[in-house]
Amino acid sequence: MAQHFLLSAESRTLSLKEIYEGGEGKAYDTFKRLRWASTQGEPVCPKCGCLDHYDIPTRRKFKCAACHAQFSVTSGTMFASRKLAFVDLLAAICLFVNGSKGMSAVQFSRDLDVQYKTAFVLAHKLREALAAETVTEMLDGEVEIDGAYFGGHVRPENRVEDRVDRRKKENQSDRRRVVVALRQRSGRTLSFVRMSEADGVDIARARMVAGAKLFADEATHWDALEMQFASTRINHSVSYSDGHGKHTNMVESYFSRLRRMVRGQHHFVSHKYLYQYANHAAWLEDHRRRSNGGNAFALLGGSLNHPVSRIWAGYWQRSE
Repeated sequence: MAQHFLLSAESRTLSLKEIYEGGEGKAYDTFKRLRWASTQGEPVCPKCGCLDHYDIPTRRKFKCAACHAQFSVTSGTMFASRKLAFVDLLAAICLFVNGSKGMSAVQFSRDLDVQYKTAFVLAHKLREALAAETVTEMLDGEVEIDGAYFGGHVRPENRVEDRVDRRKKENQSDRRRVVVALRQRSGRTLSFVRMSEADGVDIARARMVAGAKLFADEATHWDALEMQFASTRINHSVSYSDGHGKHTNMVESYFSRLRRMVRGQHHFVSHKYLYQYANHAAWLEDHRRRSNGGNAFALLGGSLNHPVSRIWAGYWQRSE
């Protein structure tokens, strides 16, 4: 039997030992190389695009020779106004991608020796950066669609006379959400958080190309897509797969990873931020066959080419 990829040496191309042995200087050079990849790490002014600059080595900053603006390797990026050292940020990204089912903010804070708030915001900034990879993604070929509900569990009362029928709408929580996922076979996974699974009909119409082939379960709301896409349906009350590709197993595999992330790592996920965890699980599922070093540098490069977060910048200082 062939060895699983995650057990092979090819999956381990980056380690915390290697990062800290390289030190702050090597980590800083890695940030420069990925921020300005087109110029092999030579600084480019983010305001005017000029290549000519003056070094300010004592502050690890640069001054543009044209517009005289001062900037650093993290100016205008997801890591703007950072306080952690470059080697710690690189180690944080390594830890983040190593968790195949995610990593809780408590564990993240302990491993990095930072406050819980720091770890929480940093993790969500990284999730925002990785989600940017599929913002404009359109799915083609064979695409599976399904939905899964998360959150909103209503505990039964202690005394039997106080218990209510939790199946009724008036006794259900308003925090329950459904994650609608579209997964292209041998392609990307797109996830969306909605109130109802039927909202996935409009999502599919917007994010699938006209010639795509749809695979869905027996839910009646997917009937509306059969006029637009060639569709194959599988009745899960009868079987989960009928052979010859008639299944939704790949999108179910994504939901399996997301459920293990929510239940096993985070234990509780707010409905307000469920979309972040859904995007994280989709990214991990899509890149499960890429080495941890490849994932780490891809995420770092994406974060350095992502603008300052408008959601997580100053998260703890804002008034709710």
